Amino acid sequence: MKNYVCELCGYVYEPANGDPDNGVAPGTSFDDVPADWVCPVCGAGKSEFVPE
Repeated sequence: MKNYVCELCGYVYEPANGDPDNGVAPGTSFDDVPADWVCPVCGAGKSEFVPE
């Protein structure tokens, strides 16, 4: 699974870690992250993320 980086702030979504503080379990691929999930640092939507 690929990491994805927020183009606005540089936050890296790592599937191995997920984002448990925001309801995304470890092991969740970026494609399976809910559409309404936002960057936990800057609030950007999924569309602002690109593969690392």
